[in-house]
Amino acid sequence: MTKVIIRQPGYLPYLGYFKKIQTCDVFVHLDDVLYSTGGGDNKNKIRTFQGTKILPVPISKPHDIKFNEIKIANDMDWREKHRNSIKENYKVAPFFDRYWNSIENILSKEWKKLIDLNLEFIKYFCSVLNLTTKTVRSSELDTKSTKSTKLLEICQKLGATCYISGEIGKNYLDVKLFENAGIEVIFEKFEHPIYRQIHGEFIPYLSIIDVLFNEGDNTKTILANSKNW
Repeated sequence: MTKVIIRQPGYLPYLGYFKKIQTCDVFVHLDDVLYSTGGGDNKNKIRTFQGTKILPVPISKPHDIKFNEIKIANDMDWREKHRNSIKENYKVAPFFDRYWNSIENILSKEWKKLIDLNLEFIKYFCSVLNLTTKTVRSSELDTKSTKSTKLLEICQKLGATCYISGEIGKNYLDVKLFENAGIEVIFEKFEHPIYRQIHGEFIPYLSIIDVLFNEGDNTKTILANSKNW
């Protein structure tokens, strides 16, 4: 069975994003669809002394443009704000020093496109987590269709026998289209694990940096033991 997952690459993704990468044979970064301003792929949450804080990457002209064409609004000093926020809130975390230099180096570069920033972080976190799943960008596959048909076309080009969709896919995915093509559809439901966390009571669905700063190498075990469906 060849399992394929297709997702848009977010900024500093949460643990569940990497569980998706871990549980498939080919992971597709969906980068050639229209960017959704409500999707949140340019921001994520971190833990703070007061609760949580959203770190947004400012983008310019996000309407009617493909994800891989979205430009970062570098006239705003967002990089310094993100570096300061992360350092201030996690400097006392037990494994902060292990990862901070690499994260800070990525943040310090002047990225022009959101896709490049997001993928650089994802590549780094995959290396830290020892994830070796094959990844491709949908733009490399030269698909012409849209919506469910596009997802099916991607799966067919990759020889998929199983497409793993997010739970929200139940609201829009044409499952019959896949079944007629001989491709099984599974709807995942990530069960977020609880781990050690500074600053008080546990809060789930934060950026992957939260678990890394708190758990270090044990993040690999936490990820492996977590459930996706």
